[in-house]
Amino acid sequence: MKTDKEIRREIYNRVTDLYGIRKTKKKFVPGKTPVPYGGRVYDEQELLSLVDAALDFWLTAGRFANQFEQDLAEFLEVKYCLLANSGSSANLLAVSALTSPKLAERRLRPGDEVITTACTFPTTLNPILQNNLKPVFVDIELATYNIKAQDLESAMTEKTKAIFAAHTLGNPLDLGAIVRLVKKYGLWFIEDNCDALGSKYQGTYTGTFGHVATLSFYPAHHITTGEGGAVLTSDEVLRRLVASFRDWGRDCWCEPGHDNTCGKRFGWQLGSLPFGYDHKYIYSHIGYNLKITDLQAAIGVAQLKKLPAFIEKRRRNFSLLYQALKEYERYLILPQETPGAEANWFGFIMTVRKDAPFTRRDLVDFLDSNKIATRPLFAGNVIRQPAYQDVDYRIHGSLENTDFVMNNTFWIGVYPGLSDEMIAYVLSKFEEFMEKF
Repeated sequence: MKTDKEIRREIYNRVTDLYGIRKTKKKFVPGKTPVPYGGRVYDEQELLSLVDAALDFWLTAGRFANQFEQDLAEFLEVKYCLLANSGSSANLLAVSALTSPKLAERRLRPGDEVITTACTFPTTLNPILQNNLKPVFVDIELATYNIKAQDLESAMTEKTKAIFAAHTLGNPLDLGAIVRLVKKYGLWFIEDNCDALGSKYQGTYTGTFGHVATLSFYPAHHITTGEGGAVLTSDEVLRRLVASFRDWGRDCWCEPGHDNTCGKRFGWQLGSLPFGYDHKYIYSHIGYNLKITDLQAAIGVAQLKKLPAFIEKRRRNFSLLYQALKEYERYLILPQETPGAEANWFGFIMTVRKDAPFTRRDLVDFLDSNKIATRPLFAGNVIRQPAYQDVDYRIHGSLENTDFVMNNTFWIGVYPGLSDEMIAYVLSKFEEFMEKF
């Protein structure tokens, strides 16, 4: 009878053969083959890792989740990485952890203010509202599309307890200014790094500057697990709090399948429970079940090994687009990398100028008709979205740039799956459109 290893080896060989059959790339046909804004880039290694996890049939977080967390933390040089089932869940966990009574006077309480932007993805804003906190919206800069760091201090009141901001499309925030302000006033800083895995600020990876930071592994992101996300921190207390909110709100921190890590499983007395109640079933927070599966994590383990190459390709695609589109700066505001930053761009963003002889809709419709995918900058001005009409918030100053972006900004892809031929085609279509003016 064959051993487990022998049978697995046969399965792996067949999976490799199957990928070999499938991997033949279809020829790119300009005008007929779509040019996506993003997507999966993988090879047989992701399939083999996924099958390996499937054969274990552990299903919930296990050895692959542990390896992915360890490898990702080491890559970013942060102490802890906690996987979640999505980047949106990671954002919820990051904010919720800061409401824990275990933080005593530093905990976020209902009514506390959190400074953020209205030019955002909804699930950066939603955790603020879901935790009964009050968002304070500060406008963004054109060209970088990040929060105006110079306006943060004047936006503060005695109720301001945190800043929660994203690195827009992979372009790092002005982290020097933000970190100085956070330290000066003792604020929490939550870093939404979902679109910026692999970006750097002054030589250090983003996602390591905040007290907590988040990642997304949705298929369009820098690496993918299909659905999935992570919370990053170098604070042991915050690590335990995030894990608690992620894992049903339990007080216990044992890994799945393990008991009595604390050494006194039946020696606790918390709340008004009787002494000795099983610590595995004591709940210190009103939490969730937001864990990732080992099947997803197995894909992440393989994807992470490709991240350096993905970064190089994204930056190259961005540079090709930028150098060619500079010719049209009289009509377009092109993206500007934050000083001191090295962005791992999520997309190539541009804004149609006020005095341009065409509108965003004109250009986007033309690109769409030529099979070139575009996207707006997420929700535009999120408070104009129907879901947020009755939300309690405060605006500092005006949201002039946010509204301008809502009406005039869009982005196209730079992801590693785009070939030089695709990039050349995209540029040819810009040239064709601009020749009319």
